[in-house]
Amino acid sequence: MSDNNKSILVKANEAITRGDHEGFLKFCTENTRWEFVGEQVLQGKQAVREWMKIAYQEPPIFVVENLIGDSDFVAAVGTIDVKDENGKKVRSSYCDVWRFEAGKLADLKAFVIPQTET
Repeated sequence: MSDNNKSILVKANEAITRGDHEGFLKFCTENTRWEFVGEQVLQGKQAVREWMKIAYQEPPIFVVENLIGDSDFVAAVGTIDVKDENGKKVRSSYCDVWRFEAGKLADLKAFVIPQTET
């Protein structure tokens, strides 16, 4: 099960990097729940769709360092580059923990930490 879930997550993330938000959302349950720890919680596909329009005006660039699966959970650890409201690239380290339900992305707990320039 976890290998199948890993491949689903890879395909979903490929859609995001192509800028295909609707393609990504096809991999989500209708009532998907996203928690950005310490920031906000999104409930349902429509909330995620609206968030993506703002946060991913340009497709993000992911570098997945580790993809770990166990039962109905997959954790992705790596970096993500997005552009801020001023068009400046911001790189963050992240750990996304996904719970799958019937082969779809049901819950996300995301830990995202912007990297500081040294």
